Amino acid sequence: MPLPYLFIFSLLAAATSDALVQDFCVADLSLHAGAAGYPCKKSSSVTEDDFFYQGLATPGSTKNIIGAGVTPAFDAQFPGVNGLGVSIARVDLAVGGVVPLHSHPAATELVLVIEGR
Repeated sequence: MPLPYLFIFSLLAAATSDALVQDFCVADLSLHAGAAGYPCKKSSSVTEDDFFYQGLATPGSTKNIIGAGVTPAFDAQFPGVNGLGVSIARVDLAVGGVVPLHSHPAATELVLVIEGR
């Protein structure tokens, strides 16, 4: 008996998910961002440049009190990630550098270390 209920609730959850309604939502940076991010650009205005971001190739400056430089790739810099629940950042740490204690409510942080001692 519980299986039919599970099936019905699964259908309801899928039917109410915004993620299934549209394939992509490229940020329209000419409009103001709201709590849910930027509004979507018209699909006729989307270009391949909206899905390409070269900024992560540039190291951030570590000449500061914490010895860390952050290069963001959020929707304001990388419009193609708008609405996906994805944020990307490059963090460069100097020897002895630290990342201050912080949190990401309702988000996940994945750290990939490329090189270090």
